[in-house]
Amino acid sequence: MAEVHTQDEPLRMSPRETWRTQHERLHVKHRGHEAMHAEMVLILIATLVVAQIVLVQWKQRHHRSYNMVTLIQMWVVPLYFTIKLYWWRFLSMWGMFSVITSYVIFRATRKPLSCRTPRMVYKWFLLIYWLSYGVGVLGYLAIMFTMFGFNGFFRIKAEDSMDVGVIMLFYGLYYGVMGRDFAEICTDYMASTIGEHLDMSPVHHGDALRQTTSHP
Repeated sequence: MAEVHTQDEPLRMSPRETWRTQHERLHVKHRGHEAMHAEMVLILIATLVVAQIVLVQWKQRHHRSYNMVTLIQMWVVPLYFTIKLYWWRFLSMWGMFSVITSYVIFRATRKPLSCRTPRMVYKWFLLIYWLSYGVGVLGYLAIMFTMFGFNGFFRIKAEDSMDVGVIMLFYGLYYGVMGRDFAEICTDYMASTIGEHLDMSPVHHGDALRQTTSHP
């Protein structure tokens, strides 16, 4: 009878006592996890601080390589997500931008530099700037109009207008930053090519020779 009593004893416990017993068992089972979680948070914070310091030092000491690596990552990484998530609209725009920009970079890095290349580089990236600026402003206005409820005047759902605004704002920011960084790269290459050409020109050597002969 005593054995039967011990087996039936949990059945006689009230719901509150049952919950308390399960709660105590859970505490016993996960004892020590709080310290482990605190250590994980401290490691994460330390990693973020160290990574930020390394990035800042890298940008200050090797600005060109920093811009190149971050630009390549920003250019290539979205390609993986667009293919995986079937974002064909973004992929088509990314493809057109990449093809034209690659051709512009190819022309800007040729030696000798064609006299038409600087104008072509300027026109292309100026077009990217104005397009990204206009699309970003329209996206921002669409978001603000949706937040103030103006979409109801045009019988447009808030979800649809907000999605359009966010997408347009993202396109404007993304291609604006990409165009700015690629324009800096092309400008650096063209400036170095023009500088080498001036250093090797006979006029430059003649001026240097006159300066050395006039100041013995």
